[in-house]
Amino acid sequence: GTPLGNALFPDLVEAIFSLEEVLSKDLCTHRPPSSHCAVNRNAQFTPHVDSGRGSGQSLSMIVGLGDYYGGELLIEGEENDI
Repeated sequence: GTPLGNALFPDLVEAIFSLEEVLSKDLCTHRPPSSHCAVNRNAQFTPHVDSGRGSGQSLSMIVGLGDYYGGELLIEGEENDI
């Protein structure tokens, strides 16, 4: 079903999926549009592998917004600064 956050924050959901559309075109990713998203603030996660369960997607899009330090993202053992 539809995530509860979509109903609670419809303007944010619309903005996120609009941004995804623009970024996908700019980056020429040719990925299908997402049906779900996650918004995190001050989040830290232990190493894990995404399952790609979101509508069968295996290509994730991660975007860092705002003024912050850090933002390191480890992808297949390689550190990336988003």
